[in-house]
Amino acid sequence: MTATVTTDPEVDKSTDAGTSRGTGGARRRLPRIPDRIRQGGLPYLLLLPAVLLELLVHIIPMVIGIVMSFRQLTQFFINNWGAAPWTGLDNYSIAVDFDAPIGEALLHSFFVTCVFTFFSVGFAWLFGTAAAILLQESFRGRGFLRAVFLVPYALPVYAAVITWAFMFQRDNGLINHVLHDQLGITDEPSFWLIGDNSIYTLIIVSVWKGWPFAFLMLMAGLQNIPRELYEAASIDGAGIWQQIRRITLPSLRPVNQVLVLVLFLWTFNDFNTPYVLFGKSAPESADLISIHIYQSSFVTWNFGTGSAMSVLLLLFLLVVTAVYLFLTSRGRKGADV
Repeated sequence: MTATVTTDPEVDKSTDAGTSRGTGGARRRLPRIPDRIRQGGLPYLLLLPAVLLELLVHIIPMVIGIVMSFRQLTQFFINNWGAAPWTGLDNYSIAVDFDAPIGEALLHSFFVTCVFTFFSVGFAWLFGTAAAILLQESFRGRGFLRAVFLVPYALPVYAAVITWAFMFQRDNGLINHVLHDQLGITDEPSFWLIGDNSIYTLIIVSVWKGWPFAFLMLMAGLQNIPRELYEAASIDGAGIWQQIRRITLPSLRPVNQVLVLVLFLWTFNDFNTPYVLFGKSAPESADLISIHIYQSSFVTWNFGTGSAMSVLLLLFLLVVTAVYLFLTSRGRKGADV
């Protein structure tokens, strides 16, 4: 007796469409279209919230600021800034006219910011490097010191700067109490938040706030240096300073290249520190460009000129960053060769 098997042509078609013949005649099921979309598009779907936030927080305001720099946007057009007259490059001409009061004040603020950034970044890197090297060796209490050194970086910026502002008060501040009342170094209590001393106050607070980040980055970089290099150098008679010069600093060069750039950008754009210390109007010796742009925009209500200054600052930082990356990449390639 023979059995007959009947097949449905529609079932065969659906089976053939859902499978493909692989090696050895075995049938392999093809992934469905939704599966492909889910597998290939999931990473982009996860990145979508970050992209939207980046657009809302940075990209769109930056584009609006660039558009505002080409308009005569003052307090008369706050309700409808789109109705502000189109001025072209007039705001930029006013900002870079260094013979006029506005341009002269902007140039002075730029030089003050350069001096402030140079000393702040330099001392922050120096203190961070020294602390990272000193705490590299194992000793009792090293973990506690590492935690204490990171406290300025962990504290909220406003709370830390407000504390420093109270310490630098002339009549009842801790700084004058120690320098004048206890040590007798100064003849009379000094003004630290106004006058020429304000730049020193700003640098001290900025260094105190920024050097723990340099310490953290350099301490992580030191973990990648083999201990055998120091042992071999010690056997060859190299002292501690020769080891730092010949082993530590060259090995930390990639970390320092990124660290210096990040510290420069953070410090040059710093707004919170001078604003909390001095308020809306910083002293002339501590008139950073971030505060100057804020005054030009929100104090004098000249948003067009303030936006033009912001765009010029952005272009300057982009050029400095590009030149720095070009020079450091050439130096790295030369060292590899």
